[in-house]
Amino acid sequence: MSIEAVKSYFSSLRRGKDIREFPVSSATVELAASALGVQGARIAKTLSFLTREGCILVVAAGDAKVDNAKYKAQFGCKASMVPREECERLTGHAVGGVCPFCNPEGVRVYLDRSLQRFQTIFPACGSANSAIELTNEELERFSGASCWVDVCKGWEQG
Repeated sequence: MSIEAVKSYFSSLRRGKDIREFPVSSATVELAASALGVQGARIAKTLSFLTREGCILVVAAGDAKVDNAKYKAQFGCKASMVPREECERLTGHAVGGVCPFCNPEGVRVYLDRSLQRFQTIFPACGSANSAIELTNEELERFSGASCWVDVCKGWEQG
């Protein structure tokens, strides 16, 4: 159901044909990288968190991990993932297909700077077997992201 909403959204932008659907799962960074034939770091994983204001999404590179201190400094609270059973209701997408597109009203999207080292990245498109290749500028525009943040670790080179 949510992939249909994302397809419709990207079709309205004349990008619907760019959504890739796979005969295998792309629900994890490793599976998505394998399905696409790219390094895992280029998978733009969408992480869902609960804050005092509601659900937020942080899109980060596949090799990045949330840094609790940076997260708290940015958002003013401890990083608390959305429970699996609440994911679809709060994000509009089931676990494995959570993406920064076609989310419910009030869900804010933030893009982590770990993505900026790549020319293109691959976020999911609302299902556990889909993705689209976007530039960072396209991801920012199409997701309606609030801003770029620095809340991850483990990805820095050198």
